[in-house]
Amino acid sequence: MTLIDFNLKPIIGVVHLLPLPGSPRYRGDFEKVVKRALDDAKKLEKGGVDAIIVENYGDKPYSIRVRDPLTIAAMSVIVKRIVDEVEIPVGVNLLRNSGPEALAIAYVTGATFVRVNSYCETRLAPEGLLEPTMREIELLRSKFTRHILVLADIDVKHSLPLTNSNATYTAVECIERGYPDALIVTGSRTGSPPAPGEVAAVKKAIGTLPLLVGSGITVENVDAYWNLADGFIIGTYFKKGGITEAEVDLNRVKMFMEKIQRLRSKQAK
Repeated sequence: MTLIDFNLKPIIGVVHLLPLPGSPRYRGDFEKVVKRALDDAKKLEKGGVDAIIVENYGDKPYSIRVRDPLTIAAMSVIVKRIVDEVEIPVGVNLLRNSGPEALAIAYVTGATFVRVNSYCETRLAPEGLLEPTMREIELLRSKFTRHILVLADIDVKHSLPLTNSNATYTAVECIERGYPDALIVTGSRTGSPPAPGEVAAVKKAIGTLPLLVGSGITVENVDAYWNLADGFIIGTYFKKGGITEAEVDLNRVKMFMEKIQRLRSKQAK
């Protein structure tokens, strides 16, 4: 089992799954779903990313919490296949806010981390009210024989807060009231970056805890965030034509990672 090295400013590539069994758009060919996931994961690894996160992106409209045993079983099978076939860390994000379920999948499949969209705050989303899952997650983690990292979104995309609190306040509350291993900031939508000033403010507030940018990073704008964040989750940019639903484009991954290697080399001097 390989853990994420935040000292590296890791690049985490996203495997956006086709619709899974139990979701509205599933069309009955599970092997096609598995093959696409494995192909994308292998391209990401070949392109040089530091980790992969598997996400049930095709399952929209999402359940607030995934309860369908078909979906959980399908996700588990795919994550296990990817874990077995790549050498880099693998994570799980079960949309829309199924952090405990994702954690269980990670534990039984050998994955090393999860992303949780609403770990420590209440958010209003198209799917309904997203409620904090941190107590469930930490109770579940306390039963495990190995540590699985929890990467917690704050002010997560495609949702609105119920109060006037800002991302910095939420971040501090999150680390004082819970036990996330890292926080994630995003823009308002998939493929949209957060403001650099917001990233800087959150990082200043949380100190040494790792902070990742979870949306909107491209080869053109990564310079502006490199010295502000401790890692990046890249989904849309790695796809053919920059289209989220498309297959991973190996050339785009390689081009981006070449840029990252130059930034790392410059930082090391």
